[in-house]
Amino acid sequence: MSNLEANPQESLCAAKATDGPANELLYAREVVIGTRDGTAVLRTLPNKERRMIGAWCFIDHYGPTDITGKPGMSVAPHPHSGLQTVSWLVAGEVLHHDSLGNEQLIVPGQLNLMTSGHGISHAEQSPAQRSAILHGVQLWVALPASDREVGAHFEHHAELPSGTYDGLTITVLMGQLGELASPAKAYTPIVGAQLSAPAGTTATVPLDPEFEHGLLDLDDGKVLEYLGSGRDRLELTAERDSRWLLLGGVPFPEEIVMWWNFVGRSHDDIVQMREEWATGDRFGTVTGFDGAPLPAPPMPATTLVPRGRTR
Repeated sequence: MSNLEANPQESLCAAKATDGPANELLYAREVVIGTRDGTAVLRTLPNKERRMIGAWCFIDHYGPTDITGKPGMSVAPHPHSGLQTVSWLVAGEVLHHDSLGNEQLIVPGQLNLMTSGHGISHAEQSPAQRSAILHGVQLWVALPASDREVGAHFEHHAELPSGTYDGLTITVLMGQLGELASPAKAYTPIVGAQLSAPAGTTATVPLDPEFEHGLLDLDDGKVLEYLGSGRDRLELTAERDSRWLLLGGVPFPEEIVMWWNFVGRSHDDIVQMREEWATGDRFGTVTGFDGAPLPAPPMPATTLVPRGRTR
């Protein structure tokens, strides 16, 4: 999925993490995205207070939206470099096309994972035959410098490890949580999991104390709670039927610059990526989408500089 802001701001990230447990509430901002008709998009990462949780660097929450009689999702071909895109649905369907020739429908409970590496382009849209409600999240994972030029590739996981503990259902998208380990390829130690529970459930979730973690309410996407590091468990109580997204990872040990759909290490990196999307063949060509590729926004007037992850 693309960052479709007409004037994307520089996102400055680095490795400093809170030392020990924390309870910081990071509030979403609404982002106007014209090519997703009728959907409300809430972004909690990057946040003005905190830019990353482990290698997770981007969280967009959309829906639940009734797309009956509407186009639904329609994100034209656009590039990515230096990151992985993680597509996860709560309701509805999304059809993925990429420049490697992959075409893949995703439904709730399945994972689409695209590793951009040096460069790839893709498009996402609601299929012709679709459900009335569209609801999900788009996540990005920053690739470390050692792997940011890796060959682009795409993974679809129709089945993911899942288990129920004290009434809480855990499905692991990325990494490992307790004894559940995802088959999805990760390039840094991270975890991503959906936690689901009926009202009245109280449960304990095991955590890796070396990780920093965040918890997003998947039902509304308005608040991301940053939990810090040093926790070996998380106590959860569901006051209503609830779904959460748990994200975590070892604090990312590098400074990065994230602008539009790119993760780089310098202003020049971003300039080169942008120019090669406009004029080169770095990102390939997407077929199967009826529409023109997205043009890159203009570069900002100031130099993009990697800085610390918190303000």
